[in-house]
This record gives sequence, C-alpha cells and structure tokens, in this order.
Amino acid sequence: MKQSLSVEPGFNLVDSHAHLDMPDFNRDREQVVERARSSSVNWILCPLDLCSGESLRNGLKLLQEHPGLFLAAGVHPHQASQLNYGHLKTIRRLALEKKIVAVGEIGLDFHYNFSPPEKQLEAFRAQLELAAELNLPVIIHSRQAEKNLLEILPASGSKPRGILHCYTESLATARKMIGRGFLISFSGILTYPRASDLRETAKHLPLDSLLVETDSPYLTPEPEKQKNRRNEPAFVVSTARQLAELHRVSLEKVAEVTTANFFSLFKLQNQTAGVKMGKA
Repeated sequence: MKQSLSVEPGFNLVDSHAHLDMPDFNRDREQVVERARSSSVNWILCPLDLCSGESLRNGLKLLQEHPGLFLAAGVHPHQASQLNYGHLKTIRRLALEKKIVAVGEIGLDFHYNFSPPEKQLEAFRAQLELAAELNLPVIIHSRQAEKNLLEILPASGSKPRGILHCYTESLATARKMIGRGFLISFSGILTYPRASDLRETAKHLPLDSLLVETDSPYLTPEPEKQKNRRNEPAFVVSTARQLAELHRVSLEKVAEVTTANFFSLFKLQNQTAGVKMGKA
C-alpha cells in the first residue's frame, strides 16, 4: 500500500471504532486523543449517532481539529424506530461534504430488541441502500442476527463492503462475511477470560481480514479493566497484543496488517499519507 507505516520507530495502530463523540468524553476528550497518540494509536474512526445532535456536533469538532480522525454516521439498530428521512438526508449531506468515510453503525440486534425486529430490518435495508448509492462502506452491528445478516447481504451480485464491528458471532459467519467483502473487527472482549470461543474464532481467521477496535467507552480490555471503568482508544493496544498472541506474530505485525486493512477498505491511502492523530 502507498501509506507509509514506518515514519517513526515502533508501530502505528488504528482504533477502528471509538465513540469519542459521547458525553463520557466531554470532560477530557483532548487528553484522551493525546493518550491515544502517545500509545501509537494514530488513527481513530468515530461513528456518530444521528439521533443525537450533541454527537454530531462533537464529532464534527473532532474532525476539524484532528487530521488522524475519521467519521461515520448512521442510526444504530437500538434506535431503528426513530429512523426518518432527515437522518438519511444528513448521511447524504455528510458524504457529499466528504465528512464521513462510512455509513454506520447500522445493523441488527436481536438480543436486546430495543427496537422491534421489523423496524431494525427496515432501517438496516434503507441505510444499506443509501451506502451503496453513495459508494461508501458500512459499519455493521450484529448480535444474535446471523441468519438475517446473511440473507440481507447476499453471497453474489452487488456486494457492499465494510466492517462487522465488535465481532462476537460464529466462525462460519465470519468466513462467509469475509467472502462477501467485509473485515472482521475485534474489541476488548477478545481479552476476557470467558471469551475462549471468540479467541478460537479470531485465531482461525486470516489476519489480512481483521481489524482491532475499542468500542469506547465500552468493553475495556482485561489488562486495563481493574483501573479503568471507561474504555478509550489508547487501550486498543491490548486487543492488538492478544490478536498477535493468537496468530503467533509480533504486535508490530498486527499493527502493520490491521492498519493496512483499514486504509485499503476506506481507500484513504492517497489522502492521508503521513497524517496521524494530533491537533490540526
């Protein structure tokens, strides 16, 4: 790839999913970004909540101030009942203004069912169609929804591309989704003692189809969990280290490959060469 990953000694990581727009970071958002940068987490993707005006304001401010930060926007399955034309119009506007690199997070959550399943399916399809029209990747949340996910995203024909974020579903579904043009992203759950099945899944997936994320402020990795209730992008290093152990490669190798995967998916190589987290 054209993006250089060896500007500085050590490694450079992407946190492919962090909700820095949320109120949890209102007190120290700038310090959180600086801690990420100090931990070699030089790029962050922040998915915005279009049902929250504060989320949109905070995200756009971050985008203006930090060149290594990227945005996505969408309506989460928990809020699918709230999806309206205004949300779709906002996604379109942000895309045309080059302020977002993906539509998301969108998807299906049949564990909590905070929105009725039929509303989730309707909202998911509407946002997938818009993403296809805008030629943008999608960031998908899927929980206990593998059957519907595979039905909606066919194995042949026009394929969307994107990320299955915070992956917790089966190895078989992960392989099918990789075949359909998706990357699989693992969060701090990968480090939890109870997550042995998920570690088996991660171990058997090709590294060139994987990403790491924090899903901040949630899912703090096990090494940081005792001292930090709130997760933040700097902690994605622990998830990357766990992935490196599973694949029996160095942390530097995981950083190199997952970062290359991210920039390739979003076609950002030519736009961001040499750009990392920090004040504009």
